Amino acid sequence: MFNHLTDLILDGILLEGDAIPSVRQIAGEQRINPITVSKAIQLLVDDDVVEKRRGLGMFVLPGAVERLVEKQKTQFLEKQWPEILTKMRRLGISQSELFEDTK
Repeated sequence: MFNHLTDLILDGILLEGDAIPSVRQIAGEQRINPITVSKAIQLLVDDDVVEKRRGLGMFVLPGAVERLVEKQKTQFLEKQWPEILTKMRRLGISQSELFEDTK
């Protein structure tokens, strides 16, 4: 759920200043437990991506895209990319082979 919400922000579906759907609405649309949605939203609050406005709802903060990009870039470079490189070495995939299919 956290990834779904971050993707909506990164893809420009939810813009800075936009209200995000309610927990109940997201849970109903995604057919998941509202507690799961609440936890995902709290992670966004903790990351300064979304803010709670009492009585109004949750809103995407200015600079949210930049913070999400930086965080995801760091996670990719520190965790995912080393795993990819390890798998490439195990499978004997060279860099040229990797980019060969994208031409």
